[in-house]
Amino acid sequence: MSITKVDVVIVGGGNIGTAAGYFLSKLGKKVIIIERDSIGAHASGFAYGSLSPLGGIGIPGPILPLAIEAMKLHESMYQLLMAETGIDTQFHKKPNLTLAFNEAEEMHLKGRFSWQQAQQGYQVRWLKHEDLKSIDPRISNEALGGVFTEGTAEVDSYRLVLALTQAAEKQGVEYRLDEVIGLKTKASKVTGVITKTSEFECEQVLLATGPWGGKASKWLNIKIPVDPLKGQIIRLQAPGPRLEFTMGWSGNYATTKPDGLLWAGTTEEESGFNESLTTDARDSIMKALLTMMPSMESASLVTQTACLRPVSSDGLLLLGQIPSWEGIYLANGAGRKGILLGLIMAKIVADLMLGVKVDLPIQPFRIDRFIDLTSN
Repeated sequence: MSITKVDVVIVGGGNIGTAAGYFLSKLGKKVIIIERDSIGAHASGFAYGSLSPLGGIGIPGPILPLAIEAMKLHESMYQLLMAETGIDTQFHKKPNLTLAFNEAEEMHLKGRFSWQQAQQGYQVRWLKHEDLKSIDPRISNEALGGVFTEGTAEVDSYRLVLALTQAAEKQGVEYRLDEVIGLKTKASKVTGVITKTSEFECEQVLLATGPWGGKASKWLNIKIPVDPLKGQIIRLQAPGPRLEFTMGWSGNYATTKPDGLLWAGTTEEESGFNESLTTDARDSIMKALLTMMPSMESASLVTQTACLRPVSSDGLLLLGQIPSWEGIYLANGAGRKGILLGLIMAKIVADLMLGVKVDLPIQPFRIDRFIDLTSN
């Protein structure tokens, strides 16, 4: 079995793994990224690509500072990656409208106003029923109103991973299609990675394996509390003009992408590692879309996709060095915010690995918050 010596081995070729390889190689680290399937083969390649920092689990809360910085990083990386690779990741600002169909939903949305409006770079306002019709007459007559947020954006998730991959390769990062089956350690320090076909000697390892993060539990003798959350999306040929904003309601969304198709989603299914498409998911997504825009009844289905998102047992990120192990780092658990948070998570963990001071508050994301769950 061949042995390759590098500085860092990254396990996982999604947006976090590829971005971390990019950032580390920028500062001279010799990096190999090991991916079992192909680059962007799972959630990072199929996600809708929403960049909406003012909503989701942990927002407001510990994730908000990272989400705000994540948007800034996406914006700055867009032109940089374009210059380095020629790949247009299709990053563009796009407003977001979240609808309310009853008084409870309206109160919930309005209750978030104070902190949302306080965020620099975002304009947040309430639209009454008649205001909704002025921005798009196709919005349901049943909607009471909605929160309209300017400053949000979207990106093509697969193009982003592809651009990060090519940019990293230009800096010397090597990609291997292989499956990691274990770590080499000496005392409490990592010394290498073992795959089905090779061995790698290294000083540091980053585990960016998404919903498969739990596989490393036996390597480290701790439980990594991350599980898959399946999400399905349908893409439609829709009647009428493009939707000029992303529309959402109760966790569902609809948006016209640069390919001209209307993307609608999504489900939250606890079905293990089953990535198969289902008619139930298609029908539930379509039902939510018709609640928001009844005229979409005549839309035709073009394709349907599914992917698995990684979620931790408390819904927050898993980020930083593994306790009691020198040189082993973790970046996981972003759930439905994986595309938004992927770049900033990669930048943070790369800085930690390089010994660079991290100013963002990352203490809430340490895995040792699960000490009672992970002790054996």
